Amino acid sequence: MPSSPLPRSRSALTVLAALFSLAAAPLPAHADSFPVAAEFEQQVLFRADRDPGYACFRIPAIVRAADGTLLAFAEGRVLNCGDAADIDLVLKRSTDGGRTWGPLQVVNAGGGDTHGNPAPVVDRATGRVLLLETYNAGRADDLGCTVPCDRVPHVQYSDDHGATWSTPRDLSAEIRPETWNSWYATGPVHGVQLTRGPHAGRLVLGVNAETWDGDGVSANHAALVVSDDGGAHWRVGATDTWPVLADGTFRQKPSEVTLAELSDGSLLVSARDQDGLDLGHRAQAVSRDGGDSFAGPFETLPDLYTPQVQGALLTLGERVLLSAPADPDRRRTMTIRSSYDDGATWDSVDRATVVTRDWAGYSDMAGLDATTVGLLYEGGAVDARDEIRFARFTEDWLTARRGADPTTPDLAPGAPPAAVLGGASVTDGAVGGALALDGADDSVRLPYRDGLPLGTSDFTASLWFRYTAADGERPLLWMGGTGVHQAQVWLRAEPALDRVQGLITAREGADAPRSAYVRAEGARNDGDWHRVVLRRGGGRLTLFLDGTRSEVADVPGSVSRNSPFGVHVGARMDGRAHFAGALDDVRVWDRALSDEEIAGGRPGADGTVLRLPLDRVDPAG
Repeated sequence: MPSSPLPRSRSALTVLAALFSLAAAPLPAHADSFPVAAEFEQQVLFRADRDPGYACFRIPAIVRAADGTLLAFAEGRVLNCGDAADIDLVLKRSTDGGRTWGPLQVVNAGGGDTHGNPAPVVDRATGRVLLLETYNAGRADDLGCTVPCDRVPHVQYSDDHGATWSTPRDLSAEIRPETWNSWYATGPVHGVQLTRGPHAGRLVLGVNAETWDGDGVSANHAALVVSDDGGAHWRVGATDTWPVLADGTFRQKPSEVTLAELSDGSLLVSARDQDGLDLGHRAQAVSRDGGDSFAGPFETLPDLYTPQVQGALLTLGERVLLSAPADPDRRRTMTIRSSYDDGATWDSVDRATVVTRDWAGYSDMAGLDATTVGLLYEGGAVDARDEIRFARFTEDWLTARRGADPTTPDLAPGAPPAAVLGGASVTDGAVGGALALDGADDSVRLPYRDGLPLGTSDFTASLWFRYTAADGERPLLWMGGTGVHQAQVWLRAEPALDRVQGLITAREGADAPRSAYVRAEGARNDGDWHRVVLRRGGGRLTLFLDGTRSEVADVPGSVSRNSPFGVHVGARMDGRAHFAGALDDVRVWDRALSDEEIAGGRPGADGTVLRLPLDRVDPAG
C-alpha cells in the first residue's frame, strides 16, 4: 500500500483541528442572491479560517473514484494567496456523494516550494487514482514565478480511493520536452479515461507550456499527455504551438486545458486564452484519434463570454457542460453553460444557469451519477479567492433548453437577423417603427460574424433614441468587450450627469490599452427623438448629437482585439445596465462618413457593417 508523504507538524495540527470541527458548513447567507432549489445544494469546503495553517485555498480539482468516493483537491497556500510561494496539495474526501466531507489531508507538502496544479484522473479498470502536478521553487512574497520559470511535472497515485498516496515521481523525461523550458502546467482540472474506440482505456490530461529562447518567451504550447498502461508511463500527444512575435504579441496562448469525451469518441478540448490577438477568452480544439493529434489548431470563441480564467468541461447526457464565470471582464457570476452540439455552439449568458453572482474563479466538475453533477469552485462575497465551495445539482436544476428567440432584420449585406431579448416590442419611431425597451432585460443581440469587428479601421455609428430616465447608465450601442482593459466601442446616455458619451478602447501591438471618450452636454431625456452619431476618422473621435459637434484626439490601434466580442443594442455587453425607452435605425459603417453625409441624414450604404431598422419583431421560428 502506498504511503502518504511525511506531514509537517503544521499539517498534523490541521488534521487534528479538522477532526474537532465540521469539515463543511452551510454556505453563508450572503453568498447567493437566488433561492436554492430542491435540485441544488452547496457548502463551503475549503476556507482559511476553517482549515488552520493556510492563508488561502485555490485551484480546485475533483474526481469520483471507482468506489464512488469524491476527491476534492486544492492548493493549500501557506504564506499568502500568491501563485508561487509555499504551497501544499491538499484533499478532502466524501463517501456520500458530497453531502459530508472528511478532514483535510496533505497529499503533497511543498516544504517551502510550490507544489500545485492538481490534475487527477481515475483508471476505472484498476481503481487507481493518478494525480499529476507541477513543482517550482517557492518565494517568500506573493509575486509570480520569475520568467523563465522552471516548472517540473510529477505524478503520484492512490490505490485506496485517495486515503493514502504514493511518493511523487518526476515526469520531466516523459512529458516535458527540452524546449518547453519556461512555464509548464498540468491541468489544473480532471482528466478523462476514454471509453470508446480503439484507444478505450487510455488516460488523457491537458498541459500547457512556454519556450524560452534566451531573450524571451518565443512560443506557447497547449498539449495532451496520454498513458496507455494505467499511468505507469506517459507521453506527449496532441500539441498545438503558437509563436510569439518579436514585439511580444501572439495570436493565441491556449492554457489550463480541460477536455471531455464526446458521444462519437472524439475529445473536445477547451482552453483559457490568455492575452492573444484573436478575439475571445476561450479557445477550442478537437482530437479524433484519442488525443494523439488535434484535428486542427485551437480556435477562439469570440461570443462565449468569460474573463481570462480556467474552466471545466463535463458531459451530461445530451449536453456538454462548461463551468466558468460569465462576466467578460472580472471573475464573478459562476455559471453552467450547455452545448447540445458537442461544443460547436454554446448557450449565451442569458441562457446559462447561474450558480452564484458572487465573485468566482477557477472550477471543476465531476459526474456523481447519470443526472447529478458536483461542482467545485472558487468563490467569495469579497474576492473570488475567499473560499472553495462544493455544489451538487441535478440536470433538472439546469436551465431548460430554450428555443429560438424572436428576431429583427439586419439589412447589412449577408447578415442574419438579430435576436430580440426580454420581450422588446415595436412602437412608433423616428424613421418608421422603433423598438421599445423596458430597461430591465430587453435588448437586441447580434449573432457573431467576422464582418462585425471594426479592428483598426475608421468607422461611423448612428442611431435614434428616446427616453425619460433621470438616473443610471443607459447603453445605446455596445460593440466589443467591457471594462477598462478590453477593446470596445460604445454609445450611452448618462442622465444623472446630464450628458451623452461615446468611447473607444484600442490596443496597438504589445502596448497597454488606451481609451478616448467624447461627450456632449445635455442628456436628452425629454421623451423626444434625438439622433447621435459617433465617428472615428482623420485622427479624431467625433460625437454629433442633434447636429452639435464634440471631438477629441483618437487613440491608435484595434477596437476589437483580445476580448470577448458582442454587439448589443440597448444593453451593456456584460448585461449590467439596460436602456429604458425606444431605439431606432441603428447603423454602423466601417468608414468615416463625411460631415455632409451625417448632416443630410441619408448616407450611402457603402461599408455597411450593420443596419437595424428596428421596425419589426419576427416571432421565434
